[in-house]
Amino acid sequence: MATVTLSPAEAEKISTLQSAVASLPQISENEKSGFINLVARYLSGEAQHIEWSKIQTPTDEVVVPYDSLAPAPEDAVETKKLLDKLVVLKLNGGLGTTMGCTGPKSVIEVRNGLTFLDLIVIQIESLNAKYGCNVPLLLMNSFNTHDDTQKIVEKYANSNIEIHTFNQSQYPRLVVDDFIPLPCKGNTGKDGWNPPGHGDVFPSLKNSGKLDALLSKGKEYVFIANSDNLGAVVDLKILNHLVRNKNEYCMEVTPKTLADVKGGTLISYEGKVQLLEIAQVPDENVNEFKSIEKFKIFNTNNLWVNLGAIKRLVEADALKMEIIPNPKEVDGVKVLQLETAAGAAIRFFDNAIGINVPRSRFLPVKATSDLLLVQSDLYTLNDGFVIRNPARANPANPSIELGPEFKKVANFLSRFKTIPSIIELDHLKVTGDVWFGAGVTLKGKVVIAAKPGVKLEIPDGAVIENKEINSPEDI
Repeated sequence: MATVTLSPAEAEKISTLQSAVASLPQISENEKSGFINLVARYLSGEAQHIEWSKIQTPTDEVVVPYDSLAPAPEDAVETKKLLDKLVVLKLNGGLGTTMGCTGPKSVIEVRNGLTFLDLIVIQIESLNAKYGCNVPLLLMNSFNTHDDTQKIVEKYANSNIEIHTFNQSQYPRLVVDDFIPLPCKGNTGKDGWNPPGHGDVFPSLKNSGKLDALLSKGKEYVFIANSDNLGAVVDLKILNHLVRNKNEYCMEVTPKTLADVKGGTLISYEGKVQLLEIAQVPDENVNEFKSIEKFKIFNTNNLWVNLGAIKRLVEADALKMEIIPNPKEVDGVKVLQLETAAGAAIRFFDNAIGINVPRSRFLPVKATSDLLLVQSDLYTLNDGFVIRNPARANPANPSIELGPEFKKVANFLSRFKTIPSIIELDHLKVTGDVWFGAGVTLKGKVVIAAKPGVKLEIPDGAVIENKEINSPEDI
């Protein structure tokens, strides 16, 4: 275990915890020691305190403007060489519960009957076919998504990509009162456990044996992204830049809008580039952190990391990312799950940089309002790539707020005969029992609010521009 300074009371807690964890047959020795290590670090309070006055805005050498990158090689042979160094890894541990789905979020249908996973596979298939390269796809599952994903990937058996899956660690939730793992108290179901955040991608790659297997095949870089970010596609310019400049780690950041004020940002701190998350910000500086004047960029969680560097740092137990305590309640019992984020690892890698990418590389689908955007005429689909319609003049996407009636995917889909045209929409807010006919066009600022107990149907072919609608007469 890594050396951390603990008081006698904390050391006793860890000793009791070790005995308890030793008796859990569900997890491996690696997971047990990783978990104890994390809890010991948490108890020691080794959280890094940021001195606000030392924060500096990163220069263009540290956060490189995308437009300043050299063009990708035009020669197909050179491109193949570059792509043969690459592995794509999608974080696939999340469930679609917030959108009313069971099973992995990556199997929600996004467009034309295709799921997130279908689109990812089509994208890599077309790369491999176009350049004759072998870019494999790795899916990091959690114990929540593993079984379903194994069944789902069978349908890609005849594709031209190697698909590998591995699981991130499974850690017990801690009972807050006595720091005993919840599974030791008889809760052995899934509720007793948690995946410890995507910072766990680095040790899990190593522990699964996948890291050494990839290195032995000459792979050098892994592109890590959330499976629900439709903008996170392989970018040859970025890969080329990293290979040429020997950057061990690159975080894609993009300009912050008022919708992103809570997103982590990159700073220069004591000569290193590092991620600053809102949880690390002293209360008196939170408003400054949220301002888009001082902190102009945020982390998209599209990360490019050198595989050899991951091996070196994991073997040295050097990745001490900030711990994110996540309090929960299970059957009335207050529990704590400890997590880390992959972006926080940036400060441990040599020659780490950010690249300030166009907003098009950040297109996450976190709610049905995002699904409305990507299913609409604002985007088209080409070779698995979701491409923004050039007919849209405004560089920003419309802001969309849908009421609770639209929260679940099934309800959302049933309330639209077809997805409205929103090329010229700036803002949409829908509340109440609203149903949309086919071929509806929305423009400017539209508010549709059905009165309580009233079903409001928007007729087929309606064109609504800069209006508030409360009843059929308003249309």
